[in-house]
Amino acid sequence: METSRTDKKLLFKGVKTLIFALLSLFMGPTLLHVALSNPEKPLYMPILIFGSLISAFAVFLIFKGLKIILNSMFKKNN
Repeated sequence: METSRTDKKLLFKGVKTLIFALLSLFMGPTLLHVALSNPEKPLYMPILIFGSLISAFAVFLIFKGLKIILNSMFKKNN
C-alpha cells in the first residue's frame, strides 16, 4: 500500500496565498473604515469601492489557499 505524502511545493504555495489573504483582511476593512468615516470627501466612492473589492478578494484568497493546502495533503500524485 502506497502512502501519500504532502507535496511541499504545493503546501508552500497555499501558505503563501493565505499570507496574502491575511494582508488583505487587514487592508480591506481599514480602507472601508477610512471611506465610511469621511463621506463628504471627494474620494469617498473610489476608496469605498476599492476597500470592498479588497475585502471580497480576501475571502476568495482564503478559500483558494485552503483548497490548495488540502490538495497538497490529500491528493494522490500519480
